[in-house]
Amino acid sequence: MMRLLWLALGWLSLTVGVIGAILPVMPTVPFLLVAVWAFAKSSPRLGARIMRHPTFGPPIRAWRKRGVVGRMAKIWATVAMACGVGWSLYFGLDPRIVVAQALVCSAVALWLVTRPES
Repeated sequence: MMRLLWLALGWLSLTVGVIGAILPVMPTVPFLLVAVWAFAKSSPRLGARIMRHPTFGPPIRAWRKRGVVGRMAKIWATVAMACGVGWSLYFGLDPRIVVAQALVCSAVALWLVTRPES
């Protein structure tokens, strides 16, 4: 039963990661990292296939081996989070929600920019 849950999580994360590859404001690699992790518990063959992918494999392997995040990934992620907060302001969301969102995004961005680069 747990194997099926891990497999479902892997496929869901892979699907969202593929959508992220198409949509410019949505991340790809974090979802692929979750997919590889979930597939390692349910289908190592699928996880290995993602790790061997010519485009997405290198950043995933770099993260898993050395905790490395590429500079462009850091820039895109930080800009996307700032845009998300900006859109929340623009659409008039409750200020408490915007403040919470801004605090979470700031914490994530701070953590992200302190990761080593390749």
